[in-house]
Amino acid sequence: MTASRRSNRDVAAEITDLIIRKLEEGVPPWSRPWRCSGAGGRPLRHCGTPYTGINTLYLWALGDAMGYRSRFWMTYRQAEALGANVRRGETGAISVYYSSFKKTEEHPETGKEVEKNIRFLRHYVVFNADQIDALPAYFYAPEEAEIPVEPSTRQAAIDAFFDAIPADVRHGGNQAYFTPTFDHIQMPSRTSFRSMDLYASTRCQLGHWSGHASRLTREFGKRFGDKAYAFEELVAEQVSARICYELGLPADLHESHASYVSHWLEILKADKTAIITAAAKADQAFNHLAAYSGYQSEPAEEEREEADETAPVPACA
Repeated sequence: MTASRRSNRDVAAEITDLIIRKLEEGVPPWSRPWRCSGAGGRPLRHCGTPYTGINTLYLWALGDAMGYRSRFWMTYRQAEALGANVRRGETGAISVYYSSFKKTEEHPETGKEVEKNIRFLRHYVVFNADQIDALPAYFYAPEEAEIPVEPSTRQAAIDAFFDAIPADVRHGGNQAYFTPTFDHIQMPSRTSFRSMDLYASTRCQLGHWSGHASRLTREFGKRFGDKAYAFEELVAEQVSARICYELGLPADLHESHASYVSHWLEILKADKTAIITAAAKADQAFNHLAAYSGYQSEPAEEEREEADETAPVPACA
C-alpha cells in the first residue's frame, strides 16, 4: 500500500470514532478484565513485541469489537514472509506513529531564520492473525479453557509493586479517591472489600497520584464536570486498567468513574486527538509508578515507522 493511499485516511478520527462507539455501548475498552493470554493480553507485533500508547488501546478495542482471539497483528507483507496470506476481503486496522520534518522560517521578532521540528501523525495497515490463514500455530489463541489464578499466588507481586510506591494511603470511610490538595489516597478499610484483589484494584487511584505537581504535573481541573477534570479521569482510568492487567487484577469500570463516560464522550467528539494524548499520558504515568519497584512488564519499544512495502521485511517493526 502506497504512502499516498495511506494518507487519505483520517487516522485520529478512525481511532476516536471506535473509542466513542465502545463508550456509547457502555464498554470502555480499557476497563475489560483482561487475561494474560489469548486476546486478553496486550496486542503484539508479529515478532512478539507489545504495542505501546494509542496502538495498545486501539487494537485492544478493535480486537474486542471484531471478536478476534489472537493478540498478534502484522502487515500484509509480514504475513507473506511467514508463508501465510491475508484472507480475501479482510479489512486492515491502522497502527500509528509520529514522524517529523524540519522547516525553516523567519522569527517574527528577530527576523532571523530558525529551524523548527514539525511532528505529524502517520500510519500503516495491520491485520489480526485471525484474519490470516496458514500462520504458525502459536499466532492463534489456544482453545483450552483459562485456568483461574488464585489470589494468593499474586500477592507477592502485588505487594512488591504497591509497597515500593511512596504514596500516602489512608484508610477509613466508604469512598476511594485521591486528593491533590493534601496529596494522599483515601481508601475504605481492607475488611470492607470482598477480596484483596478488589482492594488492590481500587488502590489504583495511584493513577491520579502520579499526576501531582510534585511528580508528573498533570492538570486535575477545578471541579467535577469541567474538561480538565474529565480528561484527568480519562488518563487515570487507563492507568488503573494497565496496573490491573499487569498484576492480574479485576479491571471493571468503578461505579464512581462510570459517571464520567458522558464527559469523556464530549471530549472525544470535540477533539479527535484527545484519546491519543490521554493514552500517551497513561503510559507515562504507569512507567513512573513501575519505576519505584523496578517492575518490568512485557518488553516494549517506541512506536516507529513500519518498513516500506517494497523494502525487505525487518525482524520486528
